[in-house]
Amino acid sequence: MRHPHYHRIHPGQQEVAARLCALLDSSVYPSEIREGHRNCSKVQDAYTLRCVPQVHGVVHDTIKFVTTIITAEMNSATDNPMVFVERGETISGGNFHGEYPAKALDYLAIAIHEIANMSERRLERLIHPAYSEMPAFLVQDGGLNSGFMVAQCTAASLVSENKVLTHPSSVDSITTSAGTEDHVSMGGFAARKAITVVEHVETVTAIELLAACQGLEFHRPNKTTAPLEAVYKLVRTVVGKWDKDRRMSPDIMAVRQLLRDEKVWQVVQPYLDSYQSNKHCPIT
Repeated sequence: MRHPHYHRIHPGQQEVAARLCALLDSSVYPSEIREGHRNCSKVQDAYTLRCVPQVHGVVHDTIKFVTTIITAEMNSATDNPMVFVERGETISGGNFHGEYPAKALDYLAIAIHEIANMSERRLERLIHPAYSEMPAFLVQDGGLNSGFMVAQCTAASLVSENKVLTHPSSVDSITTSAGTEDHVSMGGFAARKAITVVEHVETVTAIELLAACQGLEFHRPNKTTAPLEAVYKLVRTVVGKWDKDRRMSPDIMAVRQLLRDEKVWQVVQPYLDSYQSNKHCPIT
């Protein structure tokens, strides 16, 4: 039987959905934790859980689009004037105009921001006992320990800052050079903002990953799926579990570095490849 994602043919959505199928509970990679919640009374999950393929999918598709634009730009002649030696001609044209990279980088910032936007809301659900049915802020002895409370505040502040930074630079223009440069791309600002947004997304994602691993501690001795247990073990090589309050910034930076170095991807990729090569996925 084909999965509902099969019937919405956006490539990014189907790619993300296929990966989630491989990571979450299945006959190939069963989860003891999932088995214990199989008959829960919840009718539907929140959008940040059940709409991940739809939201993350368009982010994937946008990144591919941006990659195409930036790759073309890096391999293009953007000089002005352009000198054509073979025919002895010099032409003042407009290849210098930065609208292509400016628009692409605005799109990138807008798209990638949604990863953090979703992540922070899932983080809220992890630390809120009414949603997670785990101790408040994922720590024992609440009151003596604040646990992940301030970490969630950090994530929320970065997401809110991103909402300002994702305002597109390229919709702006101001005339200079005595009216000759009467439309400019603001591409430099678009690039700087995009870098900052990506850095914020890395930090928020790292916080969620930390919280997810901490949440697993409250389900032991039960285990999650093999690929997710592998991610848990990777995180625990750089960050210990949270027994009592300590400075969290080193933990966040350590896990963010794992993401930057693609260590998490390297851990899960063999599981994804094995799952999909055996044609277990009902989406692709």
